[in-house]
Amino acid sequence: MMHARLRQDAIVRSLRRKGASTVADLAAEVGASRRTVLRDLRALRDEGFVIHSEPGRGGGLQLDPQSIQTTARLSVAEVFALLISVASMRAAGRLPFSGLADAGLAKIEKALPSDKVRDLRRFLDCLYVGRLSPRVDISNMGEMEPALLPAFETAFLQRLHLRFQYRDAKGVVTNRQVEPQAMLILPPLWYLVAWDPAREDFRHFRMDRISGPEYVEGSTFRRRHVPFEDDVRPATSSTIEPWGSSATPGSC
Repeated sequence: MMHARLRQDAIVRSLRRKGASTVADLAAEVGASRRTVLRDLRALRDEGFVIHSEPGRGGGLQLDPQSIQTTARLSVAEVFALLISVASMRAAGRLPFSGLADAGLAKIEKALPSDKVRDLRRFLDCLYVGRLSPRVDISNMGEMEPALLPAFETAFLQRLHLRFQYRDAKGVVTNRQVEPQAMLILPPLWYLVAWDPAREDFRHFRMDRISGPEYVEGSTFRRRHVPFEDDVRPATSSTIEPWGSSATPGSC
């Protein structure tokens, strides 16, 4: 089953692209019942979307093209993901539209409620950006699991351990339970920087090699100062610039 929020976003996209649709067509498109779609439509209207319903032949549902939502739907993790994308663009070099992307993010940040701004700032405190050493092999780079960022969000903000399976450069898979302390972006690679209690040291985990991430309830930890090389710097939403020499992350 599609998550309610993803389903509602899919409904809005469908209405915008097609101009009109029916409840039955939307239900088939998002894989839900008519009752669920009707509930989603009520939720969307409550958020400020103007959705007209025309009865009879040739009627159906139509989204007002000028319709906008009255409340921000982006979560802290989603805004953080956008910030990471902009940071990656800047760190990778002078790419077109990176300035426009930063300006767009600034508008999104202004629309966030104060509690989300607070969590976003805590996220930014743990985000570091640098340049990847040319000695690092990226030929086997894979896709990052979509569940990883939400799991990291909960674990980092609530200071909970993060449990996952990790596949190292030799293909050996181990079970890990760590304290997520920071994220390191060395485009095109992303790393989870964590304190590993079993090894009593910091470890850098390539995020495309992590599978089955889940936070562990009741397993709190303390914040630690994460040592980074001089050319790795903290990122901010408005002052992300490329810099310095190349960094080689530590081994896991």
